[in-house]
Amino acid sequence: MEKAGFLSELRITVLAEDSVQYESPLLGQHGIALLLEGRSAEGRHRFLVDVGQNSSALHHNMVSLGIQSSTLDAIILTHCHYDHTQGTSDVLKWVGKQGVPVVAHPDSFRPNFVTEPCLRHVGMMPNDSRSEIEEAGGMLLLTRDPLQLMPGLSTTGEVRRQTDFEEVGIPLKTIVADRVAGDAMLDDISVVACVRDQGLVIVTGCSHAGIVNIVKHSIELFGEKRICGIIGGFHLLNASEERVRKTVDALSQHNPQWVSAGHCTGFRAQVALFRKFEDRFRPLQTGMVFTV
Repeated sequence: MEKAGFLSELRITVLAEDSVQYESPLLGQHGIALLLEGRSAEGRHRFLVDVGQNSSALHHNMVSLGIQSSTLDAIILTHCHYDHTQGTSDVLKWVGKQGVPVVAHPDSFRPNFVTEPCLRHVGMMPNDSRSEIEEAGGMLLLTRDPLQLMPGLSTTGEVRRQTDFEEVGIPLKTIVADRVAGDAMLDDISVVACVRDQGLVIVTGCSHAGIVNIVKHSIELFGEKRICGIIGGFHLLNASEERVRKTVDALSQHNPQWVSAGHCTGFRAQVALFRKFEDRFRPLQTGMVFTV
């Protein structure tokens, strides 16, 4: 994909995350939802990246922050997991109009489950099926390719796996041709902004594709080597010390201006990120606002 324009400004509001800022009236939940507001010469647009898993808490936070659901231009689902997608149809009902783009990977509605400590489905829930999303006003755009949301803002599409130390991060399974198989989470996508005079801002959900792979892929996608910021979940919660070290070292080589990671990142990885980036790192929390 050729670099298609720039954003003049990007504003990111954390609407849902596992923790909240000190003395905040907002509600936390296990999951992520990020509001991206992009501004360019053509105008301003709003995109919701993931919806968490508790639509009541999400709605509370949006109302508390004065964010009107009707102003959302599209919803992007970074992968199938319930803590990023549960309540998609609810959000669409709040938007209250037909044909709202819902961008996701074609495999998003497959079976996705764990077997430890017991069998449990962790993918898209019945209330957010294809039909439920469409009946609520969503227009599903299911693609493996990058998709431009506006000039200077795009999804990554499927992320090429390049590193030898990154993995999905959890033993997930699916059904392929009537057989149980490991799930490589090819549906894991991210959103990338190219901000004028700043470089790339990379927005992830869980980084099942590997956060370093995502950064490399984003650079190739836009042809821009400068990394302004990286924000989201890195899924290093159960990663080995070696993987955490290699991940932090690899990210450091790209010299991001700032990094904010939470949700599935894990405390040990957050500590490692803080040690490497010092005041350039902030643990992700509900209510945070980033303006680039």
